[in-house]
Amino acid sequence: MSNILLIETASKVCSVGLAEGNKIIALREDKSMQYSHSTFLTTFIEEVVKEAGSAFPKLDAVSVSMGPGSYTGLRIGVSAAKGLCYALDIPLIAINTLKSLAAVAVESGNVHADFFVPMIDARRMEVYNAVYDNSLSEIRETSAEIIDENAFSDFLEKGKVAFFGDGAAKCRDVIKHSNAVFFDDIHPGVKGMLNFALEKFIQKQFEDLAYFEPFYLKDFVAGKPKVKGLL
Repeated sequence: MSNILLIETASKVCSVGLAEGNKIIALREDKSMQYSHSTFLTTFIEEVVKEAGSAFPKLDAVSVSMGPGSYTGLRIGVSAAKGLCYALDIPLIAINTLKSLAAVAVESGNVHADFFVPMIDARRMEVYNAVYDNSLSEIRETSAEIIDENAFSDFLEKGKVAFFGDGAAKCRDVIKHSNAVFFDDIHPGVKGMLNFALEKFIQKQFEDLAYFEPFYLKDFVAGKPKVKGLL
């Protein structure tokens, strides 16, 4: 039975789990929305391996959320995942963050809609998003989009559309269609990654460790430092 370490750091949530087959047997998550990945990630990894009664040499693969999402969060998660894979000589599995976020919504049983739109904040009124049906088939591919009152109108005319993720809140006052429903408690996490990671592991769909990079979707733009006196 496979032992896969799962890492999600693409958003403000830091989530780590260890899966044995199709079941997560140890889980650690920080949902404080404080971008605490550098503080908690290494500790979470050590804790889930220990709690599962396992050891690092027993891992069969590491699965990481590949983005889109926070530039810094993705760098932290992917760097940790690649480091473990190199050290243990095990494969790396990458999962699209928006697809796993959609899986969290569908599998929660609380989100009922014809279309599922996971959203991750990309600054200002821009969000990373994609559109899925309730079987998690991708209907519209991942994109970075500036949201206005006409966004997703083609889907909203066809049925109920569920918006969720940390990018959805800022769209609530813009998208006013009666078929638009918003959910505040759906966040990325390793539970949404599990089935996709297991499927890729079985099919041996692994990443090239030497060349794999996170799916940033758009170039990183550094902000001005907030410490007075720094240029």
